[in-house]
Amino acid sequence: MQTKIQHSRIATYLFGNYSLAPLWLILRIYIGYEWVLAASEKMFSPVWIGSQTGVALTGFLKGSLAKTTGAHPDVSGWYAYFIQNFALNHTVLFSYLVTYGELAVGVALIFGVLVGVSSFFGMVMNFNFLFAGTASINPIMTLIEIFLLLAWRTAGYYGLDRYVLPRLFKQRK
Repeated sequence: MQTKIQHSRIATYLFGNYSLAPLWLILRIYIGYEWVLAASEKMFSPVWIGSQTGVALTGFLKGSLAKTTGAHPDVSGWYAYFIQNFALNHTVLFSYLVTYGELAVGVALIFGVLVGVSSFFGMVMNFNFLFAGTASINPIMTLIEIFLLLAWRTAGYYGLDRYVLPRLFKQRK
């Protein structure tokens, strides 16, 4: 016997109603713009992508490690361990991953393609920045990305998802 759990009316309205697609469009473009802006600053910086790749990230990570002390550290011990034993040993790789990851998420959100997947990977990056002790705009971006992820079916209605999702989830007879 299979039990079917009904969605609440408010969840259905917020995340499954195409009349809210304009709201998701505005939020999606805003978050996408922020990611593209962050990536473009890195793409034209030699310390992120260029002759000195990894220098900026090394400084950022060492700054994060400095936030691991005190009664209430900004960076948790487990994340400091990850930074010290993995990330600092692969700063060139992570420089490229951060830069092109930001660009990919931003472009996908702006064009509305795979909004749920793009929002998920945006949240992964935002959480890593937060774990590293950097607040900035990351909390608000994460909150909006959570809503975009929940509204993945309608958030890309005014975008490529309107055409991509039906093809991805084609009903088999």
